[in-house]
This record gives sequence, structure tokens and C-alpha cells, in this order.
Amino acid sequence: MSTLSLTTLPSLSGRPGLLLPQYDVAGLGVGIVHLGAGAFHRAHQAVLTEDCLGDGQWGICAFTQRSDTVVCALAPQDGLFTLLERGRDAGPARVVGTIREIRSAPHDPAGVAARIADPRIRVVTLTVTEKGYRPAADSVRSDLDGFALPGYRPRTVVGQLAAGLDRRRRQDAGPLSILPCDNVIGNGAALRRSVGDFCALLPSGDGLAEWIGTNVAFPSSVVDRIVPAAADADRAEAQRLLGCSDNGTVIAESFRQWVIEDDFAAPRPAWQDAGAVLTADVRPYERMKLRLLNATHSLIAYTGALAGYPTIADALTDQGIAEAASSLMAYDAAPGLTAPEGVDLAAYQRTVLSRLADPSLAHDVEQVAADGSVKVPIRLFATIRHRLGTGSQPYWAALAVAAWMVYVARRGDTVRDPRSGELGRAVAGRTTAAGLVTGLLAVRSVFPEDLAADPTFRALLEHHAARLLAQRRRS
Repeated sequence: MSTLSLTTLPSLSGRPGLLLPQYDVAGLGVGIVHLGAGAFHRAHQAVLTEDCLGDGQWGICAFTQRSDTVVCALAPQDGLFTLLERGRDAGPARVVGTIREIRSAPHDPAGVAARIADPRIRVVTLTVTEKGYRPAADSVRSDLDGFALPGYRPRTVVGQLAAGLDRRRRQDAGPLSILPCDNVIGNGAALRRSVGDFCALLPSGDGLAEWIGTNVAFPSSVVDRIVPAAADADRAEAQRLLGCSDNGTVIAESFRQWVIEDDFAAPRPAWQDAGAVLTADVRPYERMKLRLLNATHSLIAYTGALAGYPTIADALTDQGIAEAASSLMAYDAAPGLTAPEGVDLAAYQRTVLSRLADPSLAHDVEQVAADGSVKVPIRLFATIRHRLGTGSQPYWAALAVAAWMVYVARRGDTVRDPRSGELGRAVAGRTTAAGLVTGLLAVRSVFPEDLAADPTFRALLEHHAARLLAQRRRS
């Protein structure tokens, strides 16, 4: 059977239930570099960019950061892939053509710097997950030590950006905007700090830092779309619709949101024409999403995994988990939020539960539960601090943290987490709720001193952990 590609694309015209690009895909110029070419980027930024291409200069050169799986899937397909929407209001399947180059950063580090330095590139976007903003110290040191050497192979995203920006400066290639799209508080400012800190440690980094300060913008953004991992059945459906195979199929809910700080140093796509919100301040949207949607997602993932449910939707069929999810939002998180203009927080909470409960998405709990040591602080600690600061108990937020603790204890150092070894050592030999809580609260890279020492928070964690440790898993 043939494979989706520029060669087979014309033959797909007129196939029922399928939308095709309405522009010259092969002639689309590249104006965006993207770091982290996973499913979320393809189902979100690549699609919204396609929906507002305008003058045809906003094709994407996407670099993978770890595995070459996506390169192997998309390179033979000329970057084309199919998006299948699931759930209520799902649209027809569509072939997306904005990814004009798909490359591997680990195998082609010089290519990342060269592409960022290209004057035709005006925007760099990132989906490198929360842990990409806090790279391991040894990786940073390796990048710093090799920065000026021939054949430089950066191990961190910050190293890749610094190398590309340094080359862009030397080539006088003009201003650039770097737009992170990860669930990190103030992601633009956070990335600017990381790049600045990296430059400060370079022997000759002052000139680069000064140039960045004048020529590079780091707008923050908030992204939202549920994108479960595609299964064989999804790829089979795409094949039936296309009449050819597609190894890059992605699935997503119909809902999508992109809130972008309107602070750019160079031209950008007209993303607002595709439904994105351009605003002077993304913080109200960011807090709402992190503390309501993302925190609730984590609570369901950890309690659901401990109870033996395979997907988020399955877990929400459990009345206890559903009530905990609703209560986390209503009683713990919402009181500390100011709604963005025109947003009804109560309606937003109902929408969150409706989206997460949709069985057609089949979002794997283990996928959501991964990297908890990075996600839990970002999603839950602000709510916990607010509740404690007002003299209230963060009962439901503490349940989410305790569920993560028990989840870590059950998996030990095999947990999918960048700190798996440290977490495994913290829980080793600890079988009681008090011992487990004590061990993990001592992990200072996760729990800051103020929360670790708070007696109300500790008591709640021990209460929930004891119940979860005694809970029998579904067969």
C-alpha cells in the first residue's frame, strides 16, 4: 500500500470525510522553527498555523528532542500527517501540511543552530514539556563546556537556543521571537531567565546576552488541547479514510485554545485569525488552566492509576474520583483565582469535567501521570499555599499530592520521572503513610521548605496516604 506524501496527496482529493490542505504545500516557505515535534505540537500549533497561513511564509521546520520515532514516521511522508478529532463537535479528518521539514536535534545539532540563525525564520516555538525548562546540572555543564568547540552538540534546549542565537547574532540575521508552549508558569519569562543564566556562565556571554536583550522577545503562552497517544486503531481509521498508510496520525479533542502574550520582536503568523487570543497578560488564563484543568488532570491520573483504571475517562466513572475532581476545583482552586475577562469560572469547571470524562479520547492515566515531580509543584502548590495562607485546609489539593506520593512508592525508581532515582531512594523501605510522606517531603528539589514544614499540609498528606495505601486496587 502507498504512503501519505506529497506524491500521493493529489489522489486524495474528493475522498469523503477528509479535508486536504487548500494551499501549495510543496511551495510553502519555512518561517518557524519548532523544538519538540511530538503529537501535541502537531495537533495544536501546526494546525492553528495552517488555519492562518496568509502569505505562505509560515511553514515549520520541526526538530525532535529525543527519539527519532517522529522523524522516521514523517520524513518519508514529506511531513504530512492526519489529524483525527474525537468526541462531541468533532470535525472531519484532515491532512495537515505545515511541517515542511522534520529533523532530529540529537543527530543534527548544527542544523538547529543553522535554522534558528536563518533570517527567514522569525519565530521559534517549543513544546519540550515542563522538564525541558529545568535541565539536569550535568547536562548544562556539558553544554557550557562545549559551547565554543567545533562540532558542538548541546544536550539541553537552552544550549540549542543559545547556540542558534549566537550564530544569528554573528550573521546579523535580525530579530526573533521565541514562543514557549509548555505548562510552565510564566513560560516566556522562565525561558528568558534560563537563556540569560546560560549566557552569564559563558566566558564571552556578555555580548550575546546584550544582543538577546535587544533583539529577542520571549512572549508567554497558554495552550490547551487534549492529545492522547494514537493507537493502532486510529492509524487504521486514517488508512481507511486516506486509502494509504499514515504512520504519523495524531488524535485530539475538538476543543483547542491558545492564549499568547502579544509581545513579538519580528513578524508572526496571524494566529488570532485561527482563534488564538492575543493579550497583554496571559497570567489569568495560565492560573485558571494550571490550577483547574491541569491540577484536576493530575489528581484523576494518580488516583485513577492507584485504583486500576486505564484511562482518565474510566477513572471519572468512579464516583469518589469524580467528586474529588469537582471538589478540588470548586473548593480549593477556584477561591484563589481571578477569572479572565469574559470567562465564567463555574462554567469552565463544568467544561473541564466534561472534556476529561469523554470516553472517546481514551487518555491513558500513565501518560498523564508521567513526570510528576515537575508537574505537581507547578499545578498544585500555588493552590495549597493560598488555602494555607487563608487559614483553610487544602484538602483536595493535598489528596492529589498524596496520590502522587503513593503512586511513586508503588513504582519505586521505575517511575516515569526525570528524578526517578532520587524519588526511588526517598521511598525505599518506607511502608507507612508517615514514613512515605516524610521521605518525599525531604526531596527539596520538589518540596520547598515552607510546604515541607507546614504541619497542616503534612497531616493532610498522611491522612490521604494512609487511606490510599489501604485501598484495594480494582482487578
